[in-house]
Amino acid sequence: MLDEIVVSGMGSISGIGNNLDETLQSCLQMKCAIKELQHIKSIHKLPCAEVSYTDAEMKAILNIADSETATRTALMGMIATQEALNNAKITYDSKYRIAFLNGTTVGGMEKSEMYYFDFLENDKFNHYIEAHDCGACTEKIADYFGCFSYVGTPSTACSSAANAIMLGAELIRNGEVDIVVAGGSECITKFHLNGFNSLMILDKEICRPFDETRAGLNLGEGAAYIVIESSKLAEKRKIKPLCKLSGYGNACDAYHQTASSPDGDGAVIAMTNALETSGIEPKDIDYINAHGTGTPNNDESEGKAIARVFLEKIPYISSTKSITGHTTSAAGGVESVISILSLNNRFVPGNYNFKTQMSCLPFKPVSEVITNVDLKHVLSNSFGFGGNNSSLVFSKI
Repeated sequence: MLDEIVVSGMGSISGIGNNLDETLQSCLQMKCAIKELQHIKSIHKLPCAEVSYTDAEMKAILNIADSETATRTALMGMIATQEALNNAKITYDSKYRIAFLNGTTVGGMEKSEMYYFDFLENDKFNHYIEAHDCGACTEKIADYFGCFSYVGTPSTACSSAANAIMLGAELIRNGEVDIVVAGGSECITKFHLNGFNSLMILDKEICRPFDETRAGLNLGEGAAYIVIESSKLAEKRKIKPLCKLSGYGNACDAYHQTASSPDGDGAVIAMTNALETSGIEPKDIDYINAHGTGTPNNDESEGKAIARVFLEKIPYISSTKSITGHTTSAAGGVESVISILSLNNRFVPGNYNFKTQMSCLPFKPVSEVITNVDLKHVLSNSFGFGGNNSSLVFSKI
């Protein structure tokens, strides 16, 4: 078992809530945020889960001038980071070495899409060219707070935020930093819509992960971060931790550019490594927040991997992407927050829109919220394109 890393704060914004309280209530009520697109103009009528705020509203909340260059990914990241810092009682003039690790893939691409023809024809919006890449979004968020001594941008598709959390834990254990704010931020873009649509893995209806009739995923957007530090530092700061980040694992099976391996080999390794670093057995996991995208390939692959690892006792399982949509690079952050909320509020989130058990799996997901349940260990899966699979274990203190 590794040295103890605790979660001392967190923050979140997504389609199901603009803060932690709203997120919790939406999970308890199985409030699905997937609906017709509001913020992006597209010829495709594809349901998505968007953050309710416009960019202008987020700038007003953050007290940023409307004329300032800030992309949607960065704005959502600022809101979630601010809540996480406040939740962990960290001031912007902190004396500690604080890292900010932000998983993202599209960065500020939505503004490049919006102003592409202006880039070609005039110089009116050229300032958004520099805001395009992933690192620029991370630096924009970090600069807003001015308290980070180390900044990084893990970009491994849908496992980005989970890998940011893993990297943060390693930085703490190696004595590189004292505190880490880790997670991810990702807005919906036309690149997302068209790319996933070309792969024929977007559902034109509300998705239904782990259902026999599943037909694909719905995209979502959001940002979420957890604050981690050693238990010794949390005690010194007189902070009551929310839980422990007791284990984590990553494996890249490189089976295919976009598809998961048929039997979930990489997922098996990631989950097994996460359990081993936690020092617990598969039977000790009480709930799995599955990657659960709703695509035919992912759910069968992940389901078979879960059955292989948890053969003796399959725990409660659900995919909260059924209400948040797939927040892609931010998913590991959004779902870590939901996992911790579940752990501390004694409930198992429901798998919205589930009806029919998959014939190839020996289990079915939790279809309704289960309350008043004692959870000690929760596993969160985040699997990315290219077979980059990551699993995190959160444990009650």
